[in-house]
Amino acid sequence: MGTELVGEFIGTLILVLLGDGIVAGNLLKGTKSNGAGWLSITIGWGIAVTLGALASGYMSPAHLNPAVTIAFAIEGSTPWSSVIPYTIAQMLGAFLGAVLVWVQYKPHFDVTEDSSAILGTFATGPEIYNTVSNFIGELLGTFVLMFGILSFSKYDIAPGLSTICVGILIIGIGLSLGGTTGYAINPARDLGPRIAHAILPIKQKRDSDWGYSWIPVLAPIVGAALAALVFGIIN
Repeated sequence: MGTELVGEFIGTLILVLLGDGIVAGNLLKGTKSNGAGWLSITIGWGIAVTLGALASGYMSPAHLNPAVTIAFAIEGSTPWSSVIPYTIAQMLGAFLGAVLVWVQYKPHFDVTEDSSAILGTFATGPEIYNTVSNFIGELLGTFVLMFGILSFSKYDIAPGLSTICVGILIIGIGLSLGGTTGYAINPARDLGPRIAHAILPIKQKRDSDWGYSWIPVLAPIVGAALAALVFGIIN
């Protein structure tokens, strides 16, 4: 279990470091990649998930996502006793990954006056606040993610190649479904960095939008759980 927890911690750290890093490069003032756009963000997140999973997959299942862990527990391949330890490791990794993004980009955080852009480098938020629509968006995105992961397991794909397929799936979800809420589709990816945003001494910082924060935590869990249940019914 100890090695598995290290794997989940390191993998999620890398996922958030690279994923939030691409967002920071896009949104913060004075970076070479400022304004590169949504396509670069979605590709960056796909790469971040792929590399995080490849860096940790020999130590752990490389879920890197509490919603995925819960879904695999429902599906039966992950013991329920692992859910809380995995989730804690994933949350800690996500938190530290976000802190390292702040360290990397600190001079750019210091000169960025747009407080919402600063928050956006840490956590997701909808373009239009609508509780029902935002919840459905995160639920649907995570349903597609989890159903895809389970479907890939039905093919005779080398482990490394299947991980790359998941990265491509992340890019697809981002391009097709992510434009409404920023597609957290991962409670740790959103909540860990949001806590870091609340704690770090960032200039021009606004509130951490805690009123919205429950949606990218609960909706992905529901979406992944539904995917596991539906997949189990049809298989």
